[in-house]
Amino acid sequence: MEAKEIRGLSPDELDTRLEDLVQTYFNLRFQHKTGQLENPRRINQVRRDIARIKTIKRQQAFTNR
Repeated sequence: MEAKEIRGLSPDELDTRLEDLVQTYFNLRFQHKTGQLENPRRINQVRRDIARIKTIKRQQAFTNR
């Protein structure tokens, strides 16, 4: 997910995406520990997407003051 896409989302959509990604991250970590994960790079991709969303949410909250 690119930053351009994320910036185009509403705050509610950002919250929903963030919740989904956190749940996905949890599931990927669980699969990794049990040896069922096929693509370990997916963990890093999800972590970065979570960080992007949190960063953009923080920027938007700061600029909307």
